[in-house]
Amino acid sequence: MLSNKTPVYGGQALLEGVMFGGKDHTVAAIRRNDDSIEYFYAKKEKKPLFQKLKKIPFVRGNIALIESAALGARHMQFSGDRYDVTPGEEVENGKEMSKLQMILGVAVVGVLSFLFGKFVFTLVPVFIAELFKTWIPDKTGQILLETFFKLILLFVYLYFISMMPIIKRVFQYHGAEHKVINCYENGLELTVENVQKQSRLHYRCGSSFILFTVIVGMFLYFLFPTDPLWLRVVIRVLLIPVVIGISFEVLQATNALREIPVLKYLGYPGLWLQLLTTKEPKDEMVEVSIASFNKLHEVEKNPEIAKELHHD
Repeated sequence: MLSNKTPVYGGQALLEGVMFGGKDHTVAAIRRNDDSIEYFYAKKEKKPLFQKLKKIPFVRGNIALIESAALGARHMQFSGDRYDVTPGEEVENGKEMSKLQMILGVAVVGVLSFLFGKFVFTLVPVFIAELFKTWIPDKTGQILLETFFKLILLFVYLYFISMMPIIKRVFQYHGAEHKVINCYENGLELTVENVQKQSRLHYRCGSSFILFTVIVGMFLYFLFPTDPLWLRVVIRVLLIPVVIGISFEVLQATNALREIPVLKYLGYPGLWLQLLTTKEPKDEMVEVSIASFNKLHEVEKNPEIAKELHHD
């Protein structure tokens, strides 16, 4: 089982692959269309200001998400450029733009995509709830209605994108990522057989975080007015970093309490949402996930081998 001395790893599903990250390094493994496995390496940049902010509760969550979105976008860019291209026929982005431009461009797109999605899922339910103002005018009813539409929007969105073949495969790799981490944290050897026996759900998953933002937001909104509409919209926008900060702490708390009877159920709503965002992976997907995790461990033991991998 996971102990206080066990390193904590996170991950992200990619197009035909998985990325894992530790304290200082991140490694992605993808399955190429010739059935080979290819790796991509990116070092976690330690910006002094960010490092200081990440020590402040309720602030660190926003910093962690910005870094995660930027770094994850670089790995997703790699997988998107190569997963369906025959090895040797790739067009290197570096030939068309400078390395700095490429890194900044992908990172900015990743962060902006995250922020855009957060704005949409925060504000659209506000306007929908406002349409029912004639029948449900009170503050409590409006906030509950807003939360209801936010959940509906989230579930419908996840359900329909999960029906797309390419997204379904990403969700399968998401399941493979969780299974590998669960296998590692349970102290078992990382074999396909052992990994496949693990749960595809995990307490630290970003899917759980998304659901927590909905729940935390609902309680936080009760402290502020809902009228007039323009003020409600402004408040929702201003509270986005506050909701993110609190939700991150809730996510960390549920993970810390997951071995305690009764308290472990606090994380169950997030686990239930993962039933939509993860699918049972095939053995070959688990192989890729294991390869990514093992390669990360190799890099941690000997950072010099990172030079042999694809990188920015």
